[in-house]
Amino acid sequence: MAFRFVHTADLHLDSPLRSLSLRNPELAGLIGGATRAALTAIVDLCIEERVDALLIAGDLYDGDQTSMKTARFLGAEMARLADAGIAVFKIRGNHDATSRITARLGLPDNVKVFGEKAETVTVSTGVDVVLHGISFAKPQAPESLLPRFAAPVPDAVNIGLLHTSLGGTAGHDVYAPCSLAELSARGFRYWALGHIHKRDAYADGPATVVMPGIPQGRDINEAGAKSVTLVTVSDDGSVQAQERITSVAEFGRVTVDLSGIASWREAREAMEAALGRAREKARSPHLVARLHLTGATPLAFRLRRDRDVLAEEIEAFAVGFGTLWIDKLVVEAGEPVEEGAPASGDPLSELSRLMRGEIRAAHGLRHEIEGLARELLNDLPAEARGFSGADDAEFSEFLTRVIGEGSEEVLARLAAVEGEDA
Repeated sequence: MAFRFVHTADLHLDSPLRSLSLRNPELAGLIGGATRAALTAIVDLCIEERVDALLIAGDLYDGDQTSMKTARFLGAEMARLADAGIAVFKIRGNHDATSRITARLGLPDNVKVFGEKAETVTVSTGVDVVLHGISFAKPQAPESLLPRFAAPVPDAVNIGLLHTSLGGTAGHDVYAPCSLAELSARGFRYWALGHIHKRDAYADGPATVVMPGIPQGRDINEAGAKSVTLVTVSDDGSVQAQERITSVAEFGRVTVDLSGIASWREAREAMEAALGRAREKARSPHLVARLHLTGATPLAFRLRRDRDVLAEEIEAFAVGFGTLWIDKLVVEAGEPVEEGAPASGDPLSELSRLMRGEIRAAHGLRHEIEGLARELLNDLPAEARGFSGADDAEFSEFLTRVIGEGSEEVLARLAAVEGEDA
């Protein structure tokens, strides 16, 4: 008889909203409760699929923000699994280690939390399965935890639970580092990993290594549908892993090229069409879209100046879906520029030409803005700096974008648009 389980990690229950643009109370409520809804969806999946176990590879909580109300919710969900005869095997990650309720939270008897020293648990469902796990004792784990694991049990399917950054990933600090080759060499059949929020699955020889990713995105930087992994260990010891969507809402960027569009109505129709297509492609019940307007259009000044008006019109369109939300409207479009065009004599046109040419390219301006940007970044916590890029090349691109968008904003505010058609 096969051994079946659901593998998840990084739920970050009740993680605080990180997007300052979520000013819509209904949207804020949806995203604010989405991590709990994702856990409920995971439990529902376990029960519907009649699995033997749920494996949680760390960061069930979100550090010291977690309340006893969250603990009671978690206890009720674990009790649902207990009633269905489903065991839970959990390790603590770096965020769990800082949680104030971790040490005093009582969970049903079906929940096994691995300790700070590597442990093994044997489960027999016709297939002999040995689960290996180790929890973080502290928020930091700069060295590999692999040497602490016991050797694989012969003639059994050995499964490891580990919270690790692997070889390092942009936006994630280093925790319990190790390589795929080291995991494979350990001799386990399946590695249930956690920590990195992007899903990845690897097959290296007999070992299947899965990082399931976060089951519910929390902002635009965790875009796309999120999921858990449904795993079946067959009688012959072979492993099959399937992705199952659990996100209640997914974030997504929707880009609309307005090149050549000169009327407000046509621009709005192009945006509505793009949003409709994105809603159709989304795999979660709700889509939270960030709309990016690009291209060269005579409407550029007006789009920037009247962005609030446009946002209201697009949000009114989204309301009709009931499951489509606008996170933010980003105007990156610019005015058409004719190469080699003679000076017009119009002061604003001349200023536009200078700002888009000599001023943007000036080394002194870039140097000043870079200094201000680095000063701002130094004042922000490490987890809030990702918007500026992961390395020097991405930071340089960020500065270029800031200078370009900033100059266009200044020009939009100076422009006097006449003869506008609604």
